[in-house]
Amino acid sequence: MRYRKLGKTGLMVSEIGFGGEWLERHEFEESVELMKYAHSLGVNIIDCWMPDPKSRDIIGAAMEGCREEWFVQGHIGSTYQNGQYVRSRDLAVVKPAIEDLLARMKTDYIDLGMIHYVDSQDQWDECMNTEYIHYVKELKKTGTIRHIGISTHNPRIAKMAAESGFIEMILFSINPAFDMRPATEDLDSMFGDYDQNLSGIDPERAEFYQIAEENDVGITVMKGFFGGRLFDSERSPFGVAFTPLQCIHYALTRPGVTSILCGFDTKEQVAEAASYENASPEETDYASVIASAPLHAYSGQCTYCGHCKPCPMDIDIAMVNKFYDLAVLQPEVPESVRQHYLDLGVTASACIGCQSCESRCPFGVAIADRMAKAAALFEG
Repeated sequence: MRYRKLGKTGLMVSEIGFGGEWLERHEFEESVELMKYAHSLGVNIIDCWMPDPKSRDIIGAAMEGCREEWFVQGHIGSTYQNGQYVRSRDLAVVKPAIEDLLARMKTDYIDLGMIHYVDSQDQWDECMNTEYIHYVKELKKTGTIRHIGISTHNPRIAKMAAESGFIEMILFSINPAFDMRPATEDLDSMFGDYDQNLSGIDPERAEFYQIAEENDVGITVMKGFFGGRLFDSERSPFGVAFTPLQCIHYALTRPGVTSILCGFDTKEQVAEAASYENASPEETDYASVIASAPLHAYSGQCTYCGHCKPCPMDIDIAMVNKFYDLAVLQPEVPESVRQHYLDLGVTASACIGCQSCESRCPFGVAIADRMAKAAALFEG
């Protein structure tokens, strides 16, 4: 298993994470064993948005004896009232829910305290302008949570969080279909019909990924499989089917992304996701699927897929493009981005314009031209 630094938290988390929401639909011991099996393969991060006692007890039992080897995303504002999940900012129910989370997980701290499920400006204002946010910061001050995160499906909210200065990581929904959709405050609409004229990553989403990377705000991924619809050509908005490994690779190649949290029902599903670590480029190739899709394409846009390799000058073209895309958003090139670019060693100025990379690009990106622009921007 490979591990990545989760932004400014400094935590080294597994590329493949565990989305825990399906735990409660299995027998208790079966789910405990499933989580332990994932851990044996190197998985070390789990998201627990679920307020129900069974899910929390399962996670607590699975972590017993190895709590320090897990990073838990625990949600502040996910409450259980009269046997039902209720999202709330009312401290009268929020505080007992956190106390319950700690007790059932048999721990005195949560690694990532998540401001739970903020998808609209009104919800953001409710969180940031009430006693709720003071409670979150107090949890951080006392060490009950080690880091402050937030979960959202809206890139506008995610951008605000990345620029807030105190939110250290973001749980965000990422898959090829969602990435084509404009910002919305209605999650259900993301699963609706897709306009066949849509093409490429929505600009606000691309901007959020770049801002997160610039501000060193790590991203963990939810809904990476589009509820399984991407695995079925008839339900996929692309008109073609993807594999789990292709969806995983898509998420992990977005700027700022550290880990994708997959939902698991069986050990076989865990093993398949973990096999990403040793998968061939052909097995993880989402770009060819998108490029050949009958309904949608990302023509002219770099998706950082790596098809441009190998470069005769050994330029890491995908990374140069990431830093270039990040830098051109700013009035001036941020020094941190410039340094990351220079740290590549072989930079865009080494490009000899052979254009062999362009013949391999599924999306028709003018790579040689972008290399010239990147060299002028960073080195001129």
